[in-house]
Amino acid sequence: MRDLTLPRGWRVALLLPALAVFLAFWLLPMAALVQVSGDGHAFETYRAILTNARYLDSLWQTVVLSALVTLATLALSLVAGLFLTRHDFPGKSALVSMLTLPLAFPGVVVGFMVIMLAGRQGLIGDLTSKLIGHKVVFAYSLTGLFLGYLYFSIPRVILAVMAAAESLDHSLTEAASSLGAGPFAIARDVTLPALAPALIASGAMCFATSVGAFGTAFTLATDIDVLPMTIYTEFTLNANVATAAALSVILGIVTWAVLMLARNFTGQAVAAGG
Repeated sequence: MRDLTLPRGWRVALLLPALAVFLAFWLLPMAALVQVSGDGHAFETYRAILTNARYLDSLWQTVVLSALVTLATLALSLVAGLFLTRHDFPGKSALVSMLTLPLAFPGVVVGFMVIMLAGRQGLIGDLTSKLIGHKVVFAYSLTGLFLGYLYFSIPRVILAVMAAAESLDHSLTEAASSLGAGPFAIARDVTLPALAPALIASGAMCFATSVGAFGTAFTLATDIDVLPMTIYTEFTLNANVATAAALSVILGIVTWAVLMLARNFTGQAVAAGG
C-alpha cells in the first residue's frame, strides 16, 4: 500500500497559516490582556474584582442568563430540529430558511427587534395597553436580553440538531419500536443518547456566544449589567483599563472552561457510542 503521509516539511508548511492566525488573534491579544490587567499589581487587581459585589453580580448574571438561554435553546431546537428532519411538508424549505435567517443579523439589529416587540412603543406594549390598561415593557431588562440571545441562538442549534438527526441509524429506532418501546422510551434511550454529542457541542457554543455577546446588550442596556457591558463601561467611561482587561481575562477563562468541559463530555459520548 502506498504511504500517503506528507513529508515533515509539507506538514509544517500547512500548519503555518493556522499557527499564524492563532498567534495573531488569540495568543498575542491574551498575553497583552494579562499584562495590562496585572499592571505591576496583578494580585491586587484580581483580588479587588473578586471581592467587589458589583463585578461578582455582573459575572453571576452573565453566567445564569447564558445558562438559561442555552437550556431554552436546546429544548426548543431539539423539538423543532427533530420535527423538521422527520417530516416533509409543503413550504418546509422556506420555513427552515426563515428559522435560520437570524444568522444574518448582527447583535444590534436583534436588539432593535426586541425593542420593536417589547419596548415602550413595541407590539406587546400596544396590545397590553388595550387589554389591561397599561403597557408591559421588558425589552430593556434581562428578560429582553434573554429573548434577544434566544433569537440568535436557536438557528445555530437547530442546524446542528438537524445535521445530527439526519445521520441517525433509524434501524435502532425501528428495533426499539418492534420490541414494544413507546415514543418516550425511544426518545430517552435511543434518540437523545445518539444526539448527545451534537447537543453538548452546540450548547457549549450557544453558552459561549451568549456570555460574550455585546451588540444586543449594548442596544438594550438600560437595566442590564452583564459582564460585556461592565467591561465596556470600565474601559470607556471610567478609563480603568487594568480592571477592564482583568474582567476580560475572567470572562475568557469562564468561556474556555465551559468549552473544555463540553469537549471532554462530547469525547466520552462519542467513545461510548462507538
